[in-house]
Amino acid sequence: TSLVTCHMSHLNIIIMYKLPLTLFLSAGTGFMFQNCQVQKKTEPQRPNILLAISDDQSFPHTSFSGCKFIHTPGFDRIAGEGIFFTNCYSGSPGSAPSRSSLVTGRYHWQNEQSGQHFSSWMNKYIPFIDLLKQNGYHTGRAGKGVSPFRYAQSDNDSLWRKEDAGGVEHSNISYTEGENDERTATGIYQNNYFANFQHFMEKRKPGDPFFFWYGAREPHRIYEEGSWKRMGKKPEDVEVPGFLPDNDVIRGDLLDYAVEIEWFDLHLSRMIQYLEENGELDNTIIIVTADNGMPFPRAKANCFEYGVHVPLAIRFPRQFPGKRVVDDLISFADFAPTLLELTGTSQEGMLPMSGKSFTNILKSEKSGVVDADKKYVFAGRERHSSSRWKNLGYPQRMIRERQYILIWNLRPDRWPAGAPRAKENGKLMPLYGIDRSGRHETEWAFADVDGSPSKSFLAENHKNPEIIPFFDHAFAKRPEYELYNVVNDPYCLENLSGRPEHKQIEEELKTKLINELIKTEDPRVVGPDPEIFETYKYYSKIREFPEE
Repeated sequence: TSLVTCHMSHLNIIIMYKLPLTLFLSAGTGFMFQNCQVQKKTEPQRPNILLAISDDQSFPHTSFSGCKFIHTPGFDRIAGEGIFFTNCYSGSPGSAPSRSSLVTGRYHWQNEQSGQHFSSWMNKYIPFIDLLKQNGYHTGRAGKGVSPFRYAQSDNDSLWRKEDAGGVEHSNISYTEGENDERTATGIYQNNYFANFQHFMEKRKPGDPFFFWYGAREPHRIYEEGSWKRMGKKPEDVEVPGFLPDNDVIRGDLLDYAVEIEWFDLHLSRMIQYLEENGELDNTIIIVTADNGMPFPRAKANCFEYGVHVPLAIRFPRQFPGKRVVDDLISFADFAPTLLELTGTSQEGMLPMSGKSFTNILKSEKSGVVDADKKYVFAGRERHSSSRWKNLGYPQRMIRERQYILIWNLRPDRWPAGAPRAKENGKLMPLYGIDRSGRHETEWAFADVDGSPSKSFLAENHKNPEIIPFFDHAFAKRPEYELYNVVNDPYCLENLSGRPEHKQIEEELKTKLINELIKTEDPRVVGPDPEIFETYKYYSKIREFPEE
């Protein structure tokens, strides 16, 4: 189809036609055309996609959310000009299963070992990024991809995927100590994310749309303790979550966490500026989120709010009305079908998805709850680190509705944060990892919690009456079911399960959860082997623990 634009003395005529122009002009039209021009009708430009995902960041920790000790101008711009989502839930409270859910559109329990921490990625679990590449997108990534997984090491690994499911890392431009090293803390990863993004963009063929996965390794631990002091941060600005004691140790640890979030945001800001300077910004869907919650006790590796509730902001002014705050429940499993729909890419080739596109929410002009039919999101976990006898996990399944969260602890006899003591060379280590001097050794106990000043403080002060409740929140065994009103109790401290006044909502959520697990064929519920998750090979350090 082409356009003929003809300019006459008092009349402009635009005629659309499908015949060759010479045939059209030879026909007897009865018109005298002057200054005719032929214009080719162009297809709408396909959107670019920049997906920025931090590593271990809970939902309140952006300045847009009102956090006073973290400054995130990059996130704030996307949230302020675009859509800020108040209720986004990761696929799991751990990196690998959560990222698996994001790229496949499936719950981690549907992806066998390719949905589990430190296991292998099988060829059949095709990420949506592959389909974008087949559809003409220039794809690539910088930093952490879909991991930690083991990918094919050689041709002998014929059933394994060869490249990271987050895309190809086209370059590896890194900071070098002493040579223009601007990193703000020694714990920050050496990858120069923005420089790698710029290299990726320069290698793109003119006119090709792009998909770029910016996977920061921040604010994953380890942190440089006290890095916040160089950055001029103030302990009095910190809001300590209610599941942690409020003291200088915890506040300092949170400020070191803030330094690394700001590093992630710095490179995001540079990418935004680059796109703006090159005229690409308004044709780029920018998504900013995190894979799971903060690496602190009772957060990461737990299905509480601070473990699975993550930040989310999306900007695309061409199609998404901006300056909105949306309260709809969004799952990581919803990302893949949404991005395929927005790019006009078929799902053919991928395994059936459990997530649902939220394009209707993105394109709406409404704030608040946009889609009243979207009532629930689901998440879960299995093994995280090697933390128990025989490397057993702590299986959880979770359902969240608009006010309540229900957590099903399928093996409540196990320690949720890992065994309280380890073994080394057959020798039993001290309880809670406390050595003779009273110092905590993080490898000796509760290994599902990242080593940190916060973890050590709780362990070293576990006999202090003021600290005992916080210690128990983080490390003690839990009942089979936990129910929390997360609107009133975002720290998930008051378990409402079993209370008569909450019986109706608890039964409703249990039914909805079981029905979803049956529908999605969760082996924990439908078999044939409910313990299959414990059998997948674990490609990381295996610690030794006594039998629980």
